[in-house]
Amino acid sequence: MSVDLKLLAVAVVSVGLVAGCSDKDSRPVFDGVAFRTKASVVDKKVSRALFEAEVYDVAASPLGAREAMRYAGTTYCIENYGTSKIDWEIDLDNPEVPLPRDGDNALLRGTCNP
Repeated sequence: MSVDLKLLAVAVVSVGLVAGCSDKDSRPVFDGVAFRTKASVVDKKVSRALFEAEVYDVAASPLGAREAMRYAGTTYCIENYGTSKIDWEIDLDNPEVPLPRDGDNALLRGTCNP
């Protein structure tokens, strides 16, 4: 392999590593954990206001996962409705109420309330 091809290979691997790190590094941290989250509309035909938020690996910090859930929902509602007001299926302010789980992940529906 020529020196140019080796340099190109090293550059491609380096860019891939940096890109992988930057995604995790750009996530907000809740209770010391950078949770992966997702929030998306449940049914576009009914209303974009109703969404489902998901937080991955809840066991890493149940308290942090609760705040990551709130963050994912708030981001969704601000992007789609310009509001941070959300009606959640459960009371996220009450840590005694467990997050609905699907294996290691938490799933919760909310409605943006403009």
